[in-house]
Amino acid sequence: IVSDGQVVVKFGNILAKHCLDQRCSMELLRATEHTQSISSQLGIVARVKAVTGESRASSELLLSNVQNLIQAVQHVLRAAEAACVKGLGQPTADPEEEEVAAFCQQWRKNLTQHRAKEALNSDRDELGLRKTRGAKAEPTLMSLVQEQPPQSRNIPKHPSPRKGHTVMDRHL
Repeated sequence: IVSDGQVVVKFGNILAKHCLDQRCSMELLRATEHTQSISSQLGIVARVKAVTGESRASSELLLSNVQNLIQAVQHVLRAAEAACVKGLGQPTADPEEEEVAAFCQQWRKNLTQHRAKEALNSDRDELGLRKTRGAKAEPTLMSLVQEQPPQSRNIPKHPSPRKGHTVMDRHL
């Protein structure tokens, strides 16, 4: 879980670097710094728990940190979505940056298609308000990650990150 948090941090930092909107970039950097901090804290708590053994207090602290990390990751992904919508600059020749840019372009394409379908199949009431019943939710970065079949995620068999893995090689 800690290493996956680090992957999200790296993803967020790459997007912040290429975001064309300064405010979105700063928000994304704040979110990634917060996620980095919680991820590091979780790593420390997990190592301490491994040494001290089973106790209710350490288990609760570990669970609390995992929940905080999940919330922080969600914040990074929401900020990343805003950055993608505002626009991204061209990635450098770095394969990780190209991979992140391609991933974000795929999500943005899915979002655009979804919005176009919604506009064509407008489920509006007599006042012009969108009906909530039966409406599909807009695609999110998290849903795009979850849609990928396991074999396309390139998840390493060994749980620890290995040198040479890119940001999107691991699942979120």
